[in-house]
Amino acid sequence: MSIGILGGGAFGTALAIALDQTQDVTLWARDTTALSDRRESPRLPGARLPETVTVTAEFAEVTSSDTLLLAVPMQQLAGVLAQIDDPLEGKSIVACCKGIDLETGFGPAHIVALAKPLAVPAILTGPSFAADIARGLPTALTLACQDEERGKALQQSLSTPTLRLYRSTDITGAEIGGALKNVIAIACGVTIGAGLGDSARAALMTRGFAEMTRFAVANGARAETLSGLSGFGDLALTCTSDLSRNYRFGVALGRGDAFDSSTTVEGAATAQALQRVAQDQNIALPIASAVAQLVEGRLTVQDVIKDLLARPLKEEKPC
Repeated sequence: MSIGILGGGAFGTALAIALDQTQDVTLWARDTTALSDRRESPRLPGARLPETVTVTAEFAEVTSSDTLLLAVPMQQLAGVLAQIDDPLEGKSIVACCKGIDLETGFGPAHIVALAKPLAVPAILTGPSFAADIARGLPTALTLACQDEERGKALQQSLSTPTLRLYRSTDITGAEIGGALKNVIAIACGVTIGAGLGDSARAALMTRGFAEMTRFAVANGARAETLSGLSGFGDLALTCTSDLSRNYRFGVALGRGDAFDSSTTVEGAATAQALQRVAQDQNIALPIASAVAQLVEGRLTVQDVIKDLLARPLKEEKPC
């Protein structure tokens, strides 16, 4: 089976390196200079792209593959799909980005289904840093596809000796887990940046997980999906590691420091999109709402801390 990957950033490059062990891989990028000449992505320094991976800037060369992996930033996903004239009928299209689209309020697999209704959408998500995948370190992810037989085929073709995939049919749950954990990671970063300590971070992770589960179940997902790799697993990784861009962004917010604007922080846009959707659905998400207001500059860190601590005391519930 041939694999086409759209997106020459850190995660797309890492997937190309990993999957080249078992599949024929073609990697699409807007700028192929570094990938073709130096065989290295500027977003993933030190990780060499094998010579056997074909690099291209032409959509037709990558969309001819049996399976497509979309590793472009969430807010660019719809635009990239709109540039592909091929309806991709019958092909498996696996979204590898995490977030909620600002314009539509949908997750990545649903954006794929809207743009290419004749294709079979899926999502690959879970606790994973591109550098770990590229180095061949053990990583486990969730592969969610509503078509169970297609999901089984994808699980087999996309697994490697060090990349272990667990299968699910709950696309919505996998999407929401991957999207919302980035928002909670920003909140946890703010906590540490503001000097509130590890105990406060643990509390935010726990209550943030409750928000994730509450929102997911309200939108038709299964609660157990959020307890797996695509929810709790990814939350644990991104809320505790300096390798997480969302966590580092939150730390900068908490300290009042500037943050590199060229670094993609999916949780910032997702928090804003999530606030609108949650308001429309009348779902209380106090932590996510606070992050959205921080990102938009409508509240200060001190305001957020005061507001969250002043919330009414109540019985603890898991969601």
